[in-house]
Amino acid sequence: MNITSIMTRDVVAVEMDDPLETVRVFFKNIAFHSIPVVADLKLVGIIYDYDLFAEEWRDTNALKKEAHEIMDKVPVTVDTKISIEEAINLLALNNISYLPVLSSEGIVEGIVTRKDIIKFYSKDGNCY
Repeated sequence: MNITSIMTRDVVAVEMDDPLETVRVFFKNIAFHSIPVVADLKLVGIIYDYDLFAEEWRDTNALKKEAHEIMDKVPVTVDTKISIEEAINLLALNNISYLPVLSSEGIVEGIVTRKDIIKFYSKDGNCY
């Protein structure tokens, strides 16, 4: 089965120049653990919650920095044609819990998480 059948399509993203304060609000209020960074709708990086919290711990002015300053510039991604099984392997191999799903043009079409996969394979469709 294709990853598009289980991915979340409503993706919240930030722009490269958005302040980390904005990213922190997303992490706090929406319970994300990572957020894509885009430029002209194309993925250019990802910020993980632990990277933001580490940056805040190191630098008292961290929230004034911009997203591009701490983002992972080489995130693991998948395209819309990948199977769920291939996504599972990528998540495990890279020890990550989040995969952006990109169009052939590099535009974020959705995300798939470990929770999405667990929910798909669980008997009652509920992993919470």
